[in-house]
Amino acid sequence: MFKRQDSKGPARIGLFLVPNFSMIAFTCVVEPMRLANWLSGETLFEWYTISRDGQPVVASNGLSVTADTAMHDITRPANVMVCSGMDAHLYHDAPTFAWLRRWAREGGHVGAICTGAHVLARAGLLGGYRCTIHWHSLDSFAEEFPDLDVRAELFEVDRDRFTCAGGVASLDMMMREITRVAGPELAASVSEQFMHERIREGDDDQRLPLQARLRISHPKLIKAISEMEKNTEEALSRDEIADRVGLSRRQLERLFRRYLNTSPARYYLKLRLNRARTLLTQTTMPVTEVAFASGFTSASHFSKCYRDMFGRTPRAERRGAGIVEPGQDEEDFDDADFGEEDGED
Repeated sequence: MFKRQDSKGPARIGLFLVPNFSMIAFTCVVEPMRLANWLSGETLFEWYTISRDGQPVVASNGLSVTADTAMHDITRPANVMVCSGMDAHLYHDAPTFAWLRRWAREGGHVGAICTGAHVLARAGLLGGYRCTIHWHSLDSFAEEFPDLDVRAELFEVDRDRFTCAGGVASLDMMMREITRVAGPELAASVSEQFMHERIREGDDDQRLPLQARLRISHPKLIKAISEMEKNTEEALSRDEIADRVGLSRRQLERLFRRYLNTSPARYYLKLRLNRARTLLTQTTMPVTEVAFASGFTSASHFSKCYRDMFGRTPRAERRGAGIVEPGQDEEDFDDADFGEEDGED
Protein backbone atom coordinates (compact mmCIF):
# COMPACT_ATOMS: atom_id res chain seq x y z
CA MET A 1 0.00 0.00 0.00
CA PHE A 2 2.58 2.58 1.09
CA LYS A 3 5.53 3.34 -1.13
CA ARG A 4 9.00 3.48 0.37
CA GLN A 5 11.54 5.73 -1.32
CA ASP A 6 14.27 3.76 0.45
CA SER A 7 13.74 0.02 0.92
CA LYS A 8 15.40 0.19 4.33
CA GLY A 9 13.82 3.44 5.45
CA PRO A 10 10.40 4.24 6.90
CA ALA A 11 7.31 4.87 4.83
CA ARG A 12 6.45 8.58 4.85
CA ILE A 13 2.75 9.42 4.62
CA GLY A 14 1.33 12.86 3.98
CA LEU A 15 -2.17 13.19 5.47
CA PHE A 16 -4.11 15.80 3.51
CA LEU A 17 -6.85 17.21 5.74
CA VAL A 18 -10.14 18.26 4.13
CA PRO A 19 -12.34 20.53 6.28
CA ASN A 20 -14.80 18.52 8.41
CA PHE A 21 -12.63 15.42 8.17
CA SER A 22 -13.48 12.41 10.34
CA MET A 23 -11.37 12.44 13.49
CA ILE A 24 -11.90 8.76 14.23
CA ALA A 25 -10.82 7.69 10.73
CA PHE A 26 -7.77 9.99 10.96
CA THR A 27 -6.82 8.73 14.42
CA CYS A 28 -7.23 5.10 13.35
CA VAL A 29 -4.57 5.74 10.71
CA VAL A 30 -2.07 7.62 12.87
CA GLU A 31 -2.23 5.63 16.11
CA PRO A 32 -1.44 2.21 14.59
CA MET A 33 1.68 3.70 13.01
CA ARG A 34 2.73 5.21 16.33
CA LEU A 35 2.21 1.93 18.17
CA ALA A 36 3.96 -0.10 15.45
CA ASN A 37 7.02 2.14 15.83
CA TRP A 38 6.94 1.88 19.63
CA LEU A 39 6.38 -1.87 19.85
CA SER A 40 8.96 -2.72 17.19
CA GLY A 41 11.58 -0.31 18.47
CA GLU A 42 12.02 0.89 14.88
CA THR A 43 10.77 3.82 12.84
CA LEU A 44 8.61 1.91 10.40
CA PHE A 45 6.37 4.88 9.59
CA GLU A 46 6.63 8.65 9.53
CA TRP A 47 3.67 10.95 8.94
CA TYR A 48 2.88 14.60 8.59
CA THR A 49 -0.26 16.66 8.12
CA ILE A 50 -1.00 18.77 5.06
CA SER A 51 -3.60 21.44 4.45
CA ARG A 52 -4.33 23.46 1.36
CA ASP A 53 -2.81 26.65 2.80
CA GLY A 54 -0.75 25.39 5.74
CA GLN A 55 -3.35 26.55 8.26
CA PRO A 56 -5.04 24.34 10.88
CA VAL A 57 -8.05 22.32 9.73
CA VAL A 58 -11.20 21.77 11.79
CA ALA A 59 -12.54 18.22 11.98
CA SER A 60 -16.23 17.33 11.97
CA ASN A 61 -16.17 17.11 15.78
CA GLY A 62 -14.99 20.72 16.06
CA LEU A 63 -11.39 19.95 17.06
CA SER A 64 -8.65 21.72 15.12
CA VAL A 65 -5.56 19.90 13.86
CA THR A 66 -2.39 21.81 13.04
CA ALA A 67 -0.98 21.31 9.56
CA ASP A 68 2.74 20.65 9.29
CA THR A 69 2.87 22.10 5.80
CA ALA A 70 0.88 23.53 2.91
CA MET A 71 0.29 21.30 -0.08
CA HIS A 72 2.34 23.43 -2.49
CA ASP A 73 5.36 23.33 -0.18
CA ILE A 74 5.79 19.57 -0.56
CA THR A 75 8.41 18.04 -2.83
CA ARG A 76 7.65 14.61 -4.33
CA PRO A 77 5.65 12.90 -1.58
CA ALA A 78 5.80 9.10 -1.70
CA ASN A 79 2.31 8.68 -0.20
CA VAL A 80 -0.64 11.05 0.07
CA MET A 81 -3.79 10.11 1.97
CA VAL A 82 -6.89 12.30 1.71
CA CYS A 83 -8.67 12.48 5.07
CA SER A 84 -12.23 13.72 4.81
CA GLY A 85 -15.63 13.20 6.38
CA MET A 86 -18.77 15.26 6.33
CA ASP A 87 -19.49 17.29 3.19
CA ALA A 88 -16.69 15.76 1.09
CA HIS A 89 -19.21 15.59 -1.76
CA LEU A 90 -19.27 19.41 -1.69
CA TYR A 91 -15.49 19.76 -1.92
CA HIS A 92 -14.63 21.23 -5.32
CA ASP A 93 -11.13 22.66 -5.38
CA ALA A 94 -9.31 22.59 -8.72
CA PRO A 95 -5.83 23.34 -7.26
CA THR A 96 -6.17 20.39 -4.86
CA PHE A 97 -7.26 18.08 -7.68
CA ALA A 98 -4.36 19.20 -9.86
CA TRP A 99 -1.92 18.74 -6.96
CA LEU A 100 -3.13 15.17 -6.39
CA ARG A 101 -2.94 14.35 -10.09
CA ARG A 102 0.61 15.63 -10.24
CA TRP A 103 1.87 13.34 -7.49
CA ALA A 104 0.01 10.38 -8.96
CA ARG A 105 1.66 11.04 -12.33
CA GLU A 106 5.07 11.21 -10.67
CA GLY A 107 4.64 7.79 -9.06
CA GLY A 108 3.25 8.61 -5.64
CA HIS A 109 0.74 6.30 -4.01
CA VAL A 110 -2.53 8.13 -3.47
CA GLY A 111 -5.39 7.07 -1.23
CA ALA A 112 -8.32 8.22 0.84
CA ILE A 113 -10.25 7.34 3.98
CA CYS A 114 -13.93 7.74 4.86
CA THR A 115 -15.50 9.91 2.13
CA GLY A 116 -12.16 10.93 0.58
CA ALA A 117 -12.99 8.82 -2.48
CA HIS A 118 -15.15 11.79 -3.56
CA VAL A 119 -12.01 13.93 -3.77
CA LEU A 120 -10.02 11.30 -5.66
CA ALA A 121 -12.90 10.67 -8.08
CA ARG A 122 -13.26 14.38 -8.86
CA ALA A 123 -9.52 14.54 -9.42
CA GLY A 124 -9.90 11.73 -11.97
CA LEU A 125 -7.73 9.32 -10.00
CA LEU A 126 -10.03 6.32 -9.57
CA GLY A 127 -10.78 5.35 -13.16
CA GLY A 128 -9.74 1.74 -13.71
CA TYR A 129 -9.23 1.11 -9.99
CA ARG A 130 -11.36 -0.68 -7.42
CA CYS A 131 -12.51 1.68 -4.70
CA THR A 132 -14.78 1.97 -1.70
CA ILE A 133 -16.36 4.63 0.50
CA HIS A 134 -18.33 4.83 3.75
CA TRP A 135 -21.62 2.91 3.46
CA HIS A 136 -23.71 6.04 4.07
CA SER A 137 -22.25 7.57 0.89
CA LEU A 138 -22.07 4.36 -1.14
CA ASP A 139 -25.30 4.72 -3.13
CA SER A 140 -24.87 8.41 -3.85
CA PHE A 141 -21.22 7.94 -4.83
CA ALA A 142 -22.10 5.12 -7.23
CA GLU A 143 -24.84 7.27 -8.79
CA GLU A 144 -22.50 10.26 -9.12
CA PHE A 145 -19.67 8.20 -10.64
CA PRO A 146 -21.37 5.30 -12.47
CA ASP A 147 -18.24 4.35 -14.42
CA LEU A 148 -16.15 3.61 -11.33
CA ASP A 149 -15.69 0.14 -9.85
CA VAL A 150 -17.22 0.93 -6.43
CA ARG A 151 -17.44 -1.87 -3.88
CA ALA A 152 -19.00 -2.13 -0.44
CA GLU A 153 -15.75 -3.23 1.21
CA LEU A 154 -14.02 -2.07 4.37
CA PHE A 155 -11.02 -1.05 2.29
CA GLU A 156 -9.63 -1.56 -1.20
CA VAL A 157 -5.95 -1.61 -2.15
CA ASP A 158 -5.46 -1.64 -5.92
CA ARG A 159 -1.88 -1.09 -7.08
CA ASP A 160 -0.95 2.51 -6.23
CA ARG A 161 -4.45 3.52 -5.06
CA PHE A 162 -6.11 2.73 -1.76
CA THR A 163 -9.48 3.71 -0.34
CA CYS A 164 -11.09 2.94 3.00
CA ALA A 165 -14.64 3.23 4.34
CA GLY A 166 -13.37 5.13 7.38
CA GLY A 167 -14.28 4.76 11.04
CA VAL A 168 -12.47 1.84 12.61
CA ALA A 169 -12.09 0.27 9.17
CA SER A 170 -9.06 2.57 8.93
CA LEU A 171 -7.57 0.56 11.78
CA ASP A 172 -8.10 -2.70 9.89
CA MET A 173 -6.49 -1.26 6.78
CA MET A 174 -3.47 -0.17 8.80
CA MET A 175 -3.24 -3.61 10.42
CA ARG A 176 -2.98 -5.05 6.91
CA GLU A 177 -0.14 -2.65 6.11
CA ILE A 178 1.69 -3.42 9.36
CA THR A 179 1.35 -7.14 8.60
CA ARG A 180 2.79 -6.57 5.13
CA VAL A 181 5.72 -4.51 6.40
CA ALA A 182 6.59 -6.20 9.69
CA GLY A 183 4.59 -9.43 9.95
CA PRO A 184 1.42 -10.67 11.65
CA GLU A 185 2.94 -10.83 15.14
CA LEU A 186 3.50 -7.08 15.30
CA ALA A 187 0.07 -6.41 13.79
CA ALA A 188 -1.52 -8.62 16.45
CA SER A 189 0.38 -6.78 19.19
CA VAL A 190 -0.81 -3.41 17.88
CA SER A 191 -4.37 -4.71 17.65
CA GLU A 192 -4.21 -5.92 21.25
CA GLN A 193 -3.10 -2.47 22.40
CA PHE A 194 -6.32 -1.14 20.90
CA MET A 195 -8.33 -4.02 22.45
CA HIS A 196 -9.40 -4.69 18.86
CA GLU A 197 -10.20 -8.38 19.13
CA ARG A 198 -10.23 -9.28 15.44
CA ILE A 199 -8.36 -7.84 12.47
CA ARG A 200 -10.91 -7.75 9.69
CA GLU A 201 -10.20 -8.39 6.04
CA GLY A 202 -10.92 -5.75 3.40
CA ASP A 203 -13.89 -7.64 2.02
CA ASP A 204 -15.69 -7.89 5.36
CA ASP A 205 -19.09 -6.21 5.49
CA GLN A 206 -19.17 -2.52 6.37
CA ARG A 207 -22.53 -2.68 8.12
CA LEU A 208 -23.85 -4.78 10.95
CA PRO A 209 -26.02 -7.72 9.92
CA LEU A 210 -29.73 -6.92 9.71
CA GLN A 211 -30.39 -9.02 12.80
CA ALA A 212 -28.08 -6.80 14.86
CA ARG A 213 -29.22 -3.54 13.31
CA LEU A 214 -32.94 -4.21 13.80
CA ARG A 215 -32.67 -6.52 16.82
CA ILE A 216 -34.91 -9.10 15.21
CA SER A 217 -34.19 -12.70 14.36
CA HIS A 218 -37.18 -13.96 12.38
CA PRO A 219 -35.59 -15.37 9.18
CA LYS A 220 -38.56 -14.60 6.91
CA LEU A 221 -38.71 -11.00 8.10
CA ILE A 222 -34.95 -10.59 7.67
CA LYS A 223 -35.25 -11.97 4.14
CA ALA A 224 -38.12 -9.60 3.30
CA ILE A 225 -36.18 -6.54 4.49
CA SER A 226 -33.10 -7.72 2.62
CA GLU A 227 -35.15 -7.93 -0.58
CA MET A 228 -36.39 -4.37 0.02
CA GLU A 229 -32.87 -3.05 0.56
CA LYS A 230 -31.66 -4.71 -2.65
CA ASN A 231 -34.56 -3.31 -4.70
CA THR A 232 -34.92 0.39 -3.97
CA GLU A 233 -34.71 1.59 -7.57
CA GLU A 234 -37.05 -1.01 -9.08
CA ALA A 235 -39.51 -1.24 -6.23
CA LEU A 236 -41.15 -4.61 -5.64
CA SER A 237 -44.85 -4.98 -4.94
CA ARG A 238 -45.89 -6.46 -1.61
CA ASP A 239 -47.04 -9.60 -3.40
CA GLU A 240 -43.61 -9.97 -5.02
CA ILE A 241 -41.86 -9.59 -1.66
CA ALA A 242 -44.20 -12.10 -0.02
CA ASP A 243 -43.62 -14.57 -2.84
CA ARG A 244 -39.81 -14.23 -2.60
CA VAL A 245 -39.81 -15.09 1.10
CA GLY A 246 -42.41 -17.85 0.84
CA LEU A 247 -45.27 -16.14 2.67
CA SER A 248 -48.73 -14.92 1.83
CA ARG A 249 -49.24 -11.17 1.71
CA ARG A 250 -51.35 -11.35 4.89
CA GLN A 251 -48.64 -13.32 6.74
CA LEU A 252 -46.04 -10.73 5.67
CA GLU A 253 -48.26 -7.91 6.97
CA ARG A 254 -48.62 -9.68 10.32
CA LEU A 255 -44.85 -10.15 10.67
CA PHE A 256 -44.14 -6.47 10.12
CA ARG A 257 -46.88 -5.44 12.54
CA ARG A 258 -45.70 -7.86 15.23
CA TYR A 259 -41.97 -7.16 15.12
CA LEU A 260 -41.69 -3.61 13.73
CA ASN A 261 -45.11 -2.09 14.48
CA THR A 262 -45.53 -0.96 10.88
CA SER A 263 -46.69 -2.31 7.55
CA PRO A 264 -44.41 -3.61 4.78
CA ALA A 265 -45.52 -0.75 2.53
CA ARG A 266 -44.72 1.88 5.14
CA TYR A 267 -41.34 0.33 5.96
CA TYR A 268 -40.40 0.09 2.27
CA LEU A 269 -41.49 3.67 1.62
CA LYS A 270 -39.33 4.95 4.50
CA LEU A 271 -36.38 2.93 3.20
CA ARG A 272 -36.69 4.43 -0.27
CA LEU A 273 -37.21 7.97 1.02
CA ASN A 274 -34.06 7.71 3.14
CA ARG A 275 -32.19 6.68 -0.01
CA ALA A 276 -33.71 9.67 -1.82
CA ARG A 277 -32.58 11.99 0.98
CA THR A 278 -29.00 10.73 0.67
CA LEU A 279 -29.03 11.26 -3.09
CA LEU A 280 -30.50 14.74 -2.74
CA THR A 281 -27.93 15.87 -0.19
CA GLN A 282 -24.84 14.10 -1.53
CA THR A 283 -25.14 14.28 -5.33
CA THR A 284 -26.05 16.79 -8.02
CA MET A 285 -28.45 14.36 -9.68
CA PRO A 286 -31.59 16.14 -10.94
CA VAL A 287 -34.48 15.68 -8.54
CA THR A 288 -36.37 13.78 -11.20
CA GLU A 289 -33.55 11.25 -11.43
CA VAL A 290 -33.49 10.97 -7.64
CA ALA A 291 -37.19 10.10 -7.76
CA PHE A 292 -36.62 7.36 -10.35
CA ALA A 293 -33.56 6.03 -8.49
CA SER A 294 -35.67 5.70 -5.36
CA GLY A 295 -38.41 3.70 -7.03
CA PHE A 296 -40.93 6.47 -7.71
CA THR A 297 -42.66 6.89 -11.07
CA SER A 298 -44.62 10.04 -10.20
CA ALA A 299 -43.03 13.35 -9.25
CA SER A 300 -46.09 14.58 -7.40
CA HIS A 301 -46.27 11.39 -5.34
CA PHE A 302 -42.54 11.52 -4.58
CA SER A 303 -42.74 15.15 -3.49
CA LYS A 304 -45.81 14.53 -1.31
CA CYS A 305 -44.32 11.45 0.37
CA TYR A 306 -41.05 13.24 0.94
CA ARG A 307 -42.76 16.26 2.49
CA ASP A 308 -44.90 14.04 4.71
CA MET A 309 -41.83 12.14 5.94
CA PHE A 310 -39.30 14.96 6.38
CA GLY A 311 -41.39 18.13 6.59
CA ARG A 312 -39.90 19.75 3.48
CA THR A 313 -39.99 19.24 -0.27
CA PRO A 314 -37.13 17.54 -2.11
CA ARG A 315 -36.18 20.90 -3.63
CA ALA A 316 -36.04 22.56 -0.19
CA GLU A 317 -33.94 19.66 1.11
CA ARG A 318 -31.43 20.17 -1.66
CA ARG A 319 -31.26 23.93 -1.06
CA GLY A 320 -30.72 23.33 2.66
CA ALA A 321 -27.82 21.00 1.89
CA GLY A 322 -26.13 23.62 -0.27
CA ILE A 323 -26.32 21.50 -3.43
CA VAL A 324 -26.39 23.45 -6.70
CA GLU A 325 -29.29 22.10 -8.71
CA PRO A 326 -28.60 21.04 -12.28
CA GLY A 327 -31.57 23.12 -13.49
CA GLN A 328 -34.21 20.44 -13.21
CA ASP A 329 -36.46 19.69 -10.28
CA GLU A 330 -39.70 18.05 -9.38
CA GLU A 331 -41.74 20.90 -10.87
CA ASP A 332 -40.30 20.04 -14.31
CA PHE A 333 -41.32 16.40 -13.99
CA ASP A 334 -44.26 14.95 -15.86
CA ASP A 335 -46.83 14.38 -13.13
CA ALA A 336 -48.41 11.47 -14.97
CA ASP A 337 -48.40 8.32 -12.88
CA PHE A 338 -46.84 5.43 -14.74
CA GLY A 339 -47.40 2.72 -12.16
CA GLU A 340 -49.00 1.70 -8.88
CA GLU A 341 -48.79 4.33 -6.13
CA ASP A 342 -46.88 3.41 -3.02
CA GLY A 343 -48.76 3.60 0.22
CA GLU A 344 -51.18 1.90 2.54
CA ASP A 345 -54.15 -0.04 1.35
